[in-house]
Amino acid sequence: MTIAELIVPEFDQEMAGTRKVIERVPEDKLDWKAHPKSNTIGWVASHLVEIPGWVEGTLTSESWDIHPPGGEAYTTPPFTNRKQALELFDANQAAARKAIAATSDQEFAKEWSLLMQGKPLFTMTKYAVVRNMVINHSIHHRGILTVYLRLNDISIPGLYGPSGDE
Repeated sequence: MTIAELIVPEFDQEMAGTRKVIERVPEDKLDWKAHPKSNTIGWVASHLVEIPGWVEGTLTSESWDIHPPGGEAYTTPPFTNRKQALELFDANQAAARKAIAATSDQEFAKEWSLLMQGKPLFTMTKYAVVRNMVINHSIHHRGILTVYLRLNDISIPGLYGPSGDE
């Protein structure tokens, strides 16, 4: 089996779970925070929406400078309603899945760097970026969002079987 054939089913499962959590984000509480040092529900949901959008660029380039010298720094794109968030998530997820499925094992083995001001923050294989910075990273922030939903008495969807609310 190729790397793509191995990773696509897991990507599909985790993105389906992530979508179920984003569907529960309360539009009237996008600015809610669990703690002053925490991000808002809206920011965490926006971050989950953007993460699969990183895949295509990772698999088709050698690096990404999140704040290029003399340029604007990248910022997480906000959304104002759930419909908008889900539409962008669906588009990002579909493009990511297509890119993963089309990537050869040789391309997955190539190194990729995240840069800031032209300097590497990290370098790893493209496979490791998809595995760690997309799939695992999504799981991490999805977990945070489920806690935020619970703290606001919003039911949690089942992710790996039924939840306590189901």
